[in-house]
Amino acid sequence: MNIEELFDYCQSVRGAETTTPFDEVTIVMKVMGKMFALIPTDADRCSISLKCDPVKAIALREKYACVEAAYHMNKTYWNTIYLDGDMPGNELRKWIDHSVEEVMKKLPKKQQEQYYGTVK
Repeated sequence: MNIEELFDYCQSVRGAETTTPFDEVTIVMKVMGKMFALIPTDADRCSISLKCDPVKAIALREKYACVEAAYHMNKTYWNTIYLDGDMPGNELRKWIDHSVEEVMKKLPKKQQEQYYGTVK
């Protein structure tokens, strides 16, 4: 998966919003006003940082050499995945979806109902 495909997939997430709150080269993807992905466009290696269940975050780091604790983020919940690594594109899409789910489950029930149409 290249950076354009990655960005397109993130934009296809229901209710996704593209923002640049930090600078003009760091894309922050949000749902319901909460960040689910961070994509630096000026880095030497293409990557995405995603929110993750803490237990799964560690397992991912152990399984894939291209996954590490996210720099400048809460390393308990955030992983950085490098696109030039050993993770297949379909697996990366799965973890983007997981990141959205992690964000949504922390929101109040009313916002979850707005997003899903019902509480998951």
